[in-house]
Amino acid sequence: MNNDAINPVGWFEIYVQDMPRAKTFYESVFGRPLTQLENPGQPPGLEMWAFPMERDAMGVTGALVKMTGVPAGANSVIVYFMCADCAVEAAKAAKAGGSIHKPKMSIGQYGHIALVSDTEGNMIGLHSMQ
Repeated sequence: MNNDAINPVGWFEIYVQDMPRAKTFYESVFGRPLTQLENPGQPPGLEMWAFPMERDAMGVTGALVKMTGVPAGANSVIVYFMCADCAVEAAKAAKAGGSIHKPKMSIGQYGHIALVSDTEGNMIGLHSMQ
């Protein structure tokens, strides 16, 4: 594998405390179901729900994770989700129980972003070209 030809991000995990609430939030905001990941050897107290993945599509995927002893919120990593119009998903985030930290703003030739918090206190980014 040529390391110069791969994207630097290959997976992300968003840690949560209340999985049903967090799962409902993300499914409501992005309108796509998450899929439970189960591994026969996974430790007790670990629950993971993956975001949809299209093998040949642009971008990366990841999962919501609930793990005993790992708290949610107040992290220093922001995952940006691609959107057609980030203002639409920001409004959905607020309606789904989250909050808008920074409404849609221009980042010049790179499009627009918005920052929202989910129901678990995690901040996520929304990115769109319009």
